Amino acid sequence: MNILLTNDDGIYAPGLAALQKELSRLGKVHLAAPATEQSGVGHSITFLEPLVCKQVFDKDVFRGYAVEGSPADCVKLGISVLFGTPIDLVVSGINGGLNAGINVLYSGTVAAAIEGAFFRLNSVAVSLEYDPHADFEMAARIAVRLIEQILRQQTSPPQLYNINIPSSAIKLARSGGHPKVHCVPMGVERYGESYIRRQDPKGRDYYWATNDPPPKRTEQPTDLTALADGHVTVTPLKFDLTDQSSLHEMRSWTMEL
Repeated sequence: MNILLTNDDGIYAPGLAALQKELSRLGKVHLAAPATEQSGVGHSITFLEPLVCKQVFDKDVFRGYAVEGSPADCVKLGISVLFGTPIDLVVSGINGGLNAGINVLYSGTVAAAIEGAFFRLNSVAVSLEYDPHADFEMAARIAVRLIEQILRQQTSPPQLYNINIPSSAIKLARSGGHPKVHCVPMGVERYGESYIRRQDPKGRDYYWATNDPPPKRTEQPTDLTALADGHVTVTPLKFDLTDQSSLHEMRSWTMEL
């Protein structure tokens, strides 16, 4: 199996290295990742300037390509140009910070997986709760075990999946325990609306975004509620944003110009 690996934290991120090592158990890993951090860029792609690609080596061993572009750029280039072999699976991560709830719409990590899904390939985004001492090695083991199980049990056409791993699950796994895995929908509760107002030395106002207030807990289980309870989450996503129920109603409308 040929696996295209990317991320949004940049080619030298520790989460990428851990996942590259662990994914090699499943097949040949082809690495194309941003040359610099691209967190929060969403699904941006580069049109107005060239995409510079640089080969990256670990001593004398070719590791992959550093792309001066977005995570989505990396996937497009990796599948279409860089490796000269058909890609079977796209994996993005491990991101340093969860990508759950509506954050999937901003995430460069998830966007890279969505780009792989555009090519009708199984694509997986992997994120770990932020921790300055993050155990990416254990997170990679958990992620690859889940990817193996997804590929083995999947009966549908190629799909897009979002995996999130809380810090408590890492600690439990390190101690010999078995974190629970919940297949849950994406939470859609709004959060992160607050800004801190400050002034620069010239007296101009500027605003610093915060993550407050946190999303309200819902009765319906979602990735947000499961992560809050310390469980690993797997969420199937889709990139077709059409509201099918509204479209069905609108077919009976009369609209004229």
